[in-house]
Amino acid sequence: MYKSEPSSLPPLALIAGPTASGKSALALALAEATGGVVINADASQVYAGLRVLSAAPSPEDEARAEHRLFGVIDPATAWSAADWAAAARDAVATAHAAGRLPILVGGTGLYLTTLIEGIAPVPAIDPAIRAVVRAQSAGDNHAALLREDPVAATALAPGDSARVARALEVIRSTGQGIASWRARRTGGIGASVRLVAQILLPPRPPLYRRCDERFAAMLEGGAIEEVEALVGRGLDPGLPAMRTIGLREIAGWRAGQLSRDEAIAAATMATRRYAKRQYTWFNNQPPDSWEWTDKQVDNDLIEELVIKLRNTLLT
Repeated sequence: MYKSEPSSLPPLALIAGPTASGKSALALALAEATGGVVINADASQVYAGLRVLSAAPSPEDEARAEHRLFGVIDPATAWSAADWAAAARDAVATAHAAGRLPILVGGTGLYLTTLIEGIAPVPAIDPAIRAVVRAQSAGDNHAALLREDPVAATALAPGDSARVARALEVIRSTGQGIASWRARRTGGIGASVRLVAQILLPPRPPLYRRCDERFAAMLEGGAIEEVEALVGRGLDPGLPAMRTIGLREIAGWRAGQLSRDEAIAAATMATRRYAKRQYTWFNNQPPDSWEWTDKQVDNDLIEELVIKLRNTLLT
């Protein structure tokens, strides 16, 4: 990911990492210390009605500093990375125009790369091609991709069904491989800001324990009611909001398909797997693109990082 060199460009803070790593607490503390604006970069937290299940900031936290792009989209709408990046560009620009520090916070890598590096200008996919690809198994799609776009196929795991399907759709619909399109990214803001990124990668065992503890707290804090309200709307289960981790498991429990213990076990395992994928993604970014910390995030570390970030961004 792009990292700008120190310059007279307007500053942009990025606080990222896996779920439950302490990102929100650090972003809030930095916003309070600088008068900054916290801008959401989490794909689940953009949707309304999922404050508890998506671990979005509480009303009390939002009262302590300005927050943008949290709970702003109806779950019936499928927001893309490009949609989010357009809104985030506006939020960053608005903060800069007001002389305030924009603070991106989240763990959705696709959102972050789309905003900072830009998006590949892939034309709209032919609906007929998409229907054929999405009706096939992941294995069949990967085998087809090996024949039609071996560069993309060798870079993707056969079981990565979504990305394999996307690459196959692109080569069939446009005649060009997805790598070729990605080489022509446009719309990124990386060259127009002074980006300072702080990535939180705490030790995995306590991170996973925190994931488990947080889900248990969600059940007591309103997640069940959120899920029942969404399920009651009869929304398409394929919508992004309906794929929020924990939603399917809680819905299955409430419908009598799972016991409470089975739902908790399945949801906590899904959360751990998601955190592991995020951890791997951030850990695999180029070393010179990030400032990392592998410490447990506590109040002392937050205070230390806030001082460092404030001094770097505002001097």
